[in-house]
Amino acid sequence: MEVKFHDIGEGMTEGEIVTYFVEVGDEIGVDDPLLEVQTDKMVAEIPSPAAGKIAAIHFKPGETITVGQTIIEIDDGKKSAGKSEPRTEQTSEKKDPAQKRSPLPKRYNGILAAPYTRKIARELGVDIEKITGSGKAGRVTEEDVHAFLNKEKQQTVVHTKSGQHEAETEEKASVQEDVSERTETIPFKGIRRQIANNLTHSVRTIPHATHFDEVDLTELLDFRNDWKKSGENISVVAFFLKALAVALKEHPVFNAELKEEEEAIVVHRDYHIGLATDTEAGLLVPVLRNVGKKTLHEIHKEMKRLTEKAQQGKLTAKEMQGGTFTISNVGPLGGTWATPIINHPQTGIIAFHKTKRIPQVMEDEEIAIRSMMNFSLSFDHRVADGADAVRFSNRFIELIEQPKKLFLELS
Repeated sequence: MEVKFHDIGEGMTEGEIVTYFVEVGDEIGVDDPLLEVQTDKMVAEIPSPAAGKIAAIHFKPGETITVGQTIIEIDDGKKSAGKSEPRTEQTSEKKDPAQKRSPLPKRYNGILAAPYTRKIARELGVDIEKITGSGKAGRVTEEDVHAFLNKEKQQTVVHTKSGQHEAETEEKASVQEDVSERTETIPFKGIRRQIANNLTHSVRTIPHATHFDEVDLTELLDFRNDWKKSGENISVVAFFLKALAVALKEHPVFNAELKEEEEAIVVHRDYHIGLATDTEAGLLVPVLRNVGKKTLHEIHKEMKRLTEKAQQGKLTAKEMQGGTFTISNVGPLGGTWATPIINHPQTGIIAFHKTKRIPQVMEDEEIAIRSMMNFSLSFDHRVADGADAVRFSNRFIELIEQPKKLFLELS
């Protein structure tokens, strides 16, 4: 029985072996975990399709595999005529009978570490097998990886000598020879590389245009604070998402995708909004589905769950598929304006920026301190025009600045 690497994501063609949970000779059952693979967007666990004994392992941790390649061979007791003996790279080392498989994730040589910790080590170029783990049972933690890296940096100095100069004193020449620079190499692969590929494809394919505007959050924040006092804590972004679902319904061109070969603009009637999330592994975009059909409480709860899974590296492929529009909430980090890149093949993406308390001239000519937030809306200019972007933004602003109108639209 051959265990092959199958396509487990949108157009995913390759992955990197993270760790094995089995070794050659191990007895396994159906659905037992065999290994973990780092794909473009996540770490995926591959289970065993059959019971039997591990006959061969064809790749080592850290190696890249492509869809269709055989990773592991399992002896399930069903012999097939004419089939050659499987390749068994790991059979050269005899295993100590006392050495039993640990329930904890591990690498070769018995190194214990979680998949995310191993991924951090690989991306930083750290050999995890050189690290002494401080966790339970000697498990290597993320803190151990960073501590080891910092120690190596202190011990590593790359010296560069100056070029040819005229004769100088021995003391001055010695000083010049001590001139050094320190560099760090970050692997450009995995999620970081896929992000780059996706963004490059989007920019090359879609003629981006960006509309900038501002919205007064004062009334919404006051309303939310009243709810908070009564024990109902709803994120401001949940209100944004609900307002966007209403605006997308009324301006469906922003909830669409262009299919050039078919000469058609496909408009989606469901509102699946991607949540661009900043994680240590890179930018991940889980999708909050059917926003228009969810209550504010449901949106808040689901958004929090997806964001936490993204930051923990536990998102599934399904949770990152099918988005029709995307938001990027960079406000907590700061910033005034941006030109966000559209998540192809979508038509639009909106970025929310820092909220500031600033003086505003009101309709009665009075000056008042208001909570103002800038936002940036990038859109596919082949699908929508600038006037469309203004109308879409105006409707979003209206719903946020007058929350009671938003509640009239709640389903």
